[in-house]
Amino acid sequence: MPTDGFTTCLWFDGQAEEAADFYVSVFKNSRLGRVGRYTDAGPGPAGSVMAVEFVANGQKFVALNGGPQFTFSEAISFQIFCDDQDEVDHYWNRLTEGGGEPGPCGWLKDRYGLSWQVVPARLIELISDPDPEKAARTTQVMMTMSKLDIAALEKAYAGG
Repeated sequence: MPTDGFTTCLWFDGQAEEAADFYVSVFKNSRLGRVGRYTDAGPGPAGSVMAVEFVANGQKFVALNGGPQFTFSEAISFQIFCDDQDEVDHYWNRLTEGGGEPGPCGWLKDRYGLSWQVVPARLIELISDPDPEKAARTTQVMMTMSKLDIAALEKAYAGG
């Protein structure tokens, strides 16, 4: 994996390889990379997975089996900008499957506790419209949603 740019390190408690496989299965432009294993030097059991490099949606990640000391929180999330409702539905359904949790306003947690925002690309245009009434109507409707519904957002924006 190239060393230029940034690589996001995700801390897991024993699920690094499983998580990397899952994320690669969810996103296009994804692949697994090198797998590093613990040696007799520890701190994990010799031969067990220490870290897995992977690319998801063109972004570089390392999944690290660091232990139970740290967990994910909503303070960090990944935004997925979607072109249409089918794409919103795909990411929402895949990332909540197997124990994920829906949240408000397009946010969700996946089965590993990692937070995601599944956002229609058009939403930013709608809620930042120079007409404050259009932006307010759209925002008000968005605040009532879990998974975002593009048609309902567009309808609110139009005043319907």
